[in-house]
Amino acid sequence: MSFCAFNVPEKSAHLFFMNEEKKVDSHENEGGKIESEEEIRKKREKNLISLSILLAGLLLGSLFVDLSQLVKGGGISQKILNEKDVFQLNGKTWVAYSDPIIDVTVVNDEDCEECNIDEALVWFRKIVPTMLANKVEYDSEEGNEMIKDFGIKYLPIFIFSKEIEDTEFYAQAQPLFTQKNEKYVLDASKLGLPSGKYVEIPEIGENDIKIGPDDAKVKLIEFSDFQCPYCQLFHNTIGDIIEEYGDKVQLVFKNLPLDSIHPRARDAAMAAECANEQGKFKEYADKLFANQKTWSEGTGNGAFTNYASQLSLNTSQFNQCLTERKYKDKIESDLKEADEFGISGTPALFINDTFKNGVVQLDELKKVIDEKLSQ
Repeated sequence: MSFCAFNVPEKSAHLFFMNEEKKVDSHENEGGKIESEEEIRKKREKNLISLSILLAGLLLGSLFVDLSQLVKGGGISQKILNEKDVFQLNGKTWVAYSDPIIDVTVVNDEDCEECNIDEALVWFRKIVPTMLANKVEYDSEEGNEMIKDFGIKYLPIFIFSKEIEDTEFYAQAQPLFTQKNEKYVLDASKLGLPSGKYVEIPEIGENDIKIGPDDAKVKLIEFSDFQCPYCQLFHNTIGDIIEEYGDKVQLVFKNLPLDSIHPRARDAAMAAECANEQGKFKEYADKLFANQKTWSEGTGNGAFTNYASQLSLNTSQFNQCLTERKYKDKIESDLKEADEFGISGTPALFINDTFKNGVVQLDELKKVIDEKLSQ
């Protein structure tokens, strides 16, 4: 803090004299006039007031920024902000960061227990400490607009402001972000954050593998991987459901081969699509899951052709289908759709608009189906 220096003239010499009745304290001013004690006292008071005003002005001038900060609601002076990285105020500890403020809008359903984001926000603030979260209800006017604008299919969803570009988190996790309208939508599912609620379900297309009637009240949309051991377990449960509920349910099978851990899953998916072309998907899927270890450890299409032959398929047509990789685009489309819905693991199942991830026990699955049938 700087101060302005100023000079004060020296006082003229004091003159003291005595008369016969009393002693008088007096001063001789610059003009030679003798001033009384009362006049001197008043002048000193006046000078003191002037000096106080001057000093107050200097002090206020040096603190002007601080006071203006307080008047404007800043709460702390720029001087303190510039000098300290950590300080305490009103019982809180404030820490300075070089990152900009990052606004994040969380579109969510507060009534959805599976959609709770408290732990997720704590985690995000550890890696993006300058984050400011704003929650938007999915069924509000603003929420509906954002769902439409950003193609939101599941909740919760995290939409970051453009400033996220300037953070270390973005530099390391850039592939997890999709830029839309100068905003960045985070694919939280790839960080291990589960989807709590879906605002829409996957489409059922004409080329999808289907078991059961199109007018069934309950649609079971399954994303599966033939080389996944958990999918093998769940396949038996799905078989029991189809047998018990019959035409009340329709199974829609979508391929989600996890190539990084199951290198032969895509080949098996292709084989199943070729079998479906001849109307034998269920039987062929049973073969693939029953013999999962055998073909998973093999190479080439020999095992796949052998299963086709055992099921009395036209093996020439089947082999041509495999060789030409006829359903390559169909499998890619299933993979893309799974990604859009934040599905990265198998098995994954939609029961109408209810989502279940992993191996769901038969009793639990039946309970959900019964609820859907009663609605």
